Amino acid sequence: MASDRKASVVEDATLVLRQELTGASGPMALVKNIKVFGLACFACLGGSESFVYGYNQDMGDWVSNSTKKGWLTSIFELGAWFGCLYSGFLAEIFSRRYAILMNVCIFVLGVVIQSVTVAGGAACLIAGRFVTGLAIGAMSVNVPNYNAEVAPPEVRGSLVALQQLAITAGIMVSFWIDYGTNNIGGTGKTQSDAAWLLPICLQLIPGIALGVGMLFMPFSPRWLVHHGREAEARKVLSNLRNLDQNHPLIELEFLEIKAQSVFEKRSTAEKWPHLVDLTPMNTFKLQFVAIGSLFTTKAMFRRTTVATVTMFFQQFTGINAVLYYAPSIFEALGTSSNTTSLLATGVVGVAMFLATIPAVLYIDKLGRKPVMLAGSTGMFICHITIAIIFAKNQYQWQTHKAAGWAAVVMVWLFVVNFGYSWGPCAWVLISEVWPLSNRAYGIALGASSNWMSNFIIGQITPDMLKHIKYGTFIFFGAMTAGGALFLWWYVPETKRLTLEEMDVVFGSVGVARA
Repeated sequence: MASDRKASVVEDATLVLRQELTGASGPMALVKNIKVFGLACFACLGGSESFVYGYNQDMGDWVSNSTKKGWLTSIFELGAWFGCLYSGFLAEIFSRRYAILMNVCIFVLGVVIQSVTVAGGAACLIAGRFVTGLAIGAMSVNVPNYNAEVAPPEVRGSLVALQQLAITAGIMVSFWIDYGTNNIGGTGKTQSDAAWLLPICLQLIPGIALGVGMLFMPFSPRWLVHHGREAEARKVLSNLRNLDQNHPLIELEFLEIKAQSVFEKRSTAEKWPHLVDLTPMNTFKLQFVAIGSLFTTKAMFRRTTVATVTMFFQQFTGINAVLYYAPSIFEALGTSSNTTSLLATGVVGVAMFLATIPAVLYIDKLGRKPVMLAGSTGMFICHITIAIIFAKNQYQWQTHKAAGWAAVVMVWLFVVNFGYSWGPCAWVLISEVWPLSNRAYGIALGASSNWMSNFIIGQITPDMLKHIKYGTFIFFGAMTAGGALFLWWYVPETKRLTLEEMDVVFGSVGVARA
């Protein structure tokens, strides 16, 4: 008991000292850490590229059949789920930096396969989307992991939230590209292949830019420490913080990272002495040990539950049902033409992008839970309002156009509420709750929950819209309410804590004992 109190006092004193040295969170903290902010912005190209894609609107049965349309959409998410599974191994063996580079190469291959669809048919588009999904799923783990590990705690939430801002930027651009290319060669039978090939090929621009840029990015200082490259880690940390290597803040952060690494290596040596050396084969074996350890203690199981269930509820707010099938939803809500539906869809992209910006600026000041609870409330109200409007007017849209546009506005408000809350905050949570040795695998597990839920949403939404109509929005409204209850009851607040101080929040053995 005395040792527990002593460790607690040390941890509290460290927290107070570090927060005094770092200063306040918010937009000015981003300016203060402009170098890390710039690195994170560039790394987040790995998020934006994932959504710049288009579809051939004349794929016959693959588009007119709701089940096959679901597969055409969701095969990307299935690939992303598999990508999550190998992402942790690559990140531990080759570093977060090189793992991103390797997945850029896989991404480019996927785009090339999609681009030969004219000659190879629908099979090439589906195969290419699966391969592209592999890369994006892996980068959805590696990019927030990299950003979290290079960021100081006072802006970590903002820098990880950049991943979501990049995704919303990609969505916004892709919607407007689809709108702009929709009439190339006309519509229907006369539509040119360029109408859908151009959006597919444009994905190469951010992909290649990311690949070239990562050649000049630093390694994660936490990965360097864990692999015995301490002098290099201290130098990288000093460069990232723009402070002298002997500055008290650099010394404190470096020692926290080293203490966490030493403690976890000791634990590994005690439990699995034959896996102490970090060879590729041992790292491969430790991958399964690390995943198993996520369920072995109460504290680790709580982290696992926070990550996986938060990501489950993020998808079951219905956000990707709206993003993937927005034109179909707007058509069901009474918009008069395909062009009008695509225009309304373009507004979805702009609204969500603009709504995400405040989250990047203020998430570290306001915290994760209050923002997510506010977003849950707004999304629930939007879902129920749309369901009511849909139920009353589903057979009379032509004579009640104002009701249709009222429902469209509620869809726009829904994506706004998602954009500032569950969109960025969920990714922040799953990237920061893990100890060092489990981080790559823990984030992968959380992201795999996201992508598998995403896959399910892509599968079920066309049939839900076809068969239960307004019940679709009631379902997603109920799931949004469930997510809010889980968040309020089970998820702790994590703002302004270092990655090492999460042990205190989740009740694990603190790094002060190391």
